[in-house]
Parts: sequence; structure tokens; C-alpha cells
Amino acid sequence: MSGPTSEQPRSTCTVAGISIPAYKDLPPVSGMPHGCTWGLWDSNGQRDQLGTLNLLTPEVVLQARREIQLGISVAVNWSLDKCSTPHSQRKKPEHRILLLPDWVGHDDEVNINTQSGSQWDGFRHWAHQPTKLYYNGVSHAEIMDMSVPARNDWTQRGGIVGRGILLDYLSWAESQGIKYSPIEHHAITIQDLEAVAAAQGTELLRGDILLVRSGFVRWYNEATDEQRIAGTRNGSAWAGVEGSKESVEWIWDHHFAAVAGDANAFELWPARDERYRLHDNLLSLFGTPIGEMFDLERLAETCKVHHRWSFFFTSAPLNFPGGVASPPNGICIL
Repeated sequence: MSGPTSEQPRSTCTVAGISIPAYKDLPPVSGMPHGCTWGLWDSNGQRDQLGTLNLLTPEVVLQARREIQLGISVAVNWSLDKCSTPHSQRKKPEHRILLLPDWVGHDDEVNINTQSGSQWDGFRHWAHQPTKLYYNGVSHAEIMDMSVPARNDWTQRGGIVGRGILLDYLSWAESQGIKYSPIEHHAITIQDLEAVAAAQGTELLRGDILLVRSGFVRWYNEATDEQRIAGTRNGSAWAGVEGSKESVEWIWDHHFAAVAGDANAFELWPARDERYRLHDNLLSLFGTPIGEMFDLERLAETCKVHHRWSFFFTSAPLNFPGGVASPPNGICIL
């Protein structure tokens, strides 16, 4: 539950018998920049495929159940009919209702690019661009090999379940008189996130699933069709968490199991410093899932009404072997 925010991240800890170093103390990986965690979670000669989801131990999940105090559940998947103008030339979701041929009833068919709405980016989605290597050293050529890290492994471990926290940057920024547009190059710094946590009285715990509300979904819901096209399909810059050495170190040293938000790319896009682009560092070097375009509007309102910004979080990605990404099917329970 919510409480005073911690002054210092828990930079060193032990999880399931594995010592997790602070970012500054991560051991070197040959040919890779500092901050590469490959091999950290490997066990019994098996290459790890879960990354920071390993932080979601039974103890962490049992602790998270204490967040259920009100019996209120909020789903965070954005309606699939909303983002009809996805960027990067992706197709919008298609839905057809079909008549059953011999019965009174219906089926339906869905054709979807998993990057066109609420999504978890899996480890096959994005390589460390300079080396073209994916999480735990998977090569671009290997990516079609079903034995290498795949999003369906998250389902095999039981989904993504733990304590979620919402840092409502949008509400905090408005309270501070900070004006910006979610479809402009506006950085959310680590200092900002710390200030949001302090204002909310939200404690950051090891294994948390971090959600950041930047306002993209609210902007989209209020925009005209022309504005939506300009800000999504034709857009080239979006507000998000700043990619910097400080951000990367802060995220690792707080030991978040996953991060997500309502922004088009979670992080400030394009990155100001490609060395610390969060896609490269989180997906590829850390093995940290990134969620994008979560609908956090009702969650933010519910948290504000009840003065609670922490909750039990559960997510069941699609059980599709070799999947690159997936709708989160995420539910927050207060």
C-alpha cells in the first residue's frame, strides 16, 4: 500500500539466492556496454528467458496481495477500436463478426498487429541497435528459432503478477503548472518521477510493476480525427520517460520487474542520447518488459478518489509461442 517514498533505491539485493548488484557494479559482458545483465539469471546451464520478471518471486506476489483493500478492479487494456492510426505503417486492428453456418450464433475473427494498441514489448521486439543482439545475446539471425527468448515464456511462468504502482505524472505536472503535449518531445525525468512519488506518498518496492501516466490516451480521446493522424501515424516525437544514464541506473537500482505507461513509446522519443535509449537498455540489456499505450485514465481517477496509487497487478499475455509482443490483458485490483 502507499506510504512514504524511499529516499534511496535498493541498489543491491539477493533474489532466490542470486546476488543482484547495483548498476554501477554490474560485471562486464564482453563486447557490450556497461549495464548489460546477460547471464545474471542463467541457471543450470540454461539461458534465462525472463529477465527482471525473475524478481516476481512467490514472496513478492504474496506481499502484493496486501494491496487488495477495497475490492475494486480496473482493467488497463485500451479499447482496440481506439488507435485506428498506428504509427510506423502498422495496420490497425480488424474485427469481423461471422454467422455460424448451421446454428443461430456467431464467431468473430480478429487481425491485429500487437504494436497497434495496448502492448507488452517482448524481448524479440527490439535489439541493442549497435550490436544487433537481443536479450541474453540472441542474434538477429536466431530470432526465428523458437528455443530462444520468446514472449510466451511469460505465460509459462504464470504471467506478470505482483504489486503495481501508478506514478501519475500528468496530474502532478498540472498541479505544478507544467504545460506540455504528449505528442511533443517532452521529457519526464527521474527527478520528476521521484517528486510524483513523494507527492502521492507512494513507496517504491523491489519487484514493482511501474506504470507512468503521461497523458497520451487522454489526449487521443479528446483529439479530432485530423489531430490523431498528425500525432500518431504522421507523428515523429512523443513525451515519455527520459532515456539517460541516470534514468537507466535508477530503473535498475529500484529493481522494477516491468515498466509501462500510456505513452506511445513509454520513453521520450526520439531519444536524446542513443546510448541510453530505454528500448535498448531495458528490453535488450536488462530483459525488462516495456508496456505502452495502457489506458490509465480510469485507474488514475480511482487512485485519486481513494488516495491509493498502489495495487495488486495481474497480466496474462497471449500464449503464443514465439510471440514478439502482446496485449497486456492487465487488471489492477485495489
